[in-house]
Amino acid sequence: MPSIAQMNGSLYLHNFYIEKLRANQERLFASDPELAMLLDNVAAILSEHAAELAEDIADREDDDK
Repeated sequence: MPSIAQMNGSLYLHNFYIEKLRANQERLFASDPELAMLLDNVAAILSEHAAELAEDIADREDDDK
């Protein structure tokens, strides 16, 4: 099982890539709407994982108290 620090690192990476995908999606929307939609879908999936990860971190931190 990963440590809380590892989970926080993973959450940071999720959020970093979500921001990158969103920025590129906005930039590509006019020139390639299909690619922009694909990037939006990937960002949505990463966002779901990030939310689940944040919940897991909160649960683990509560268990450690």
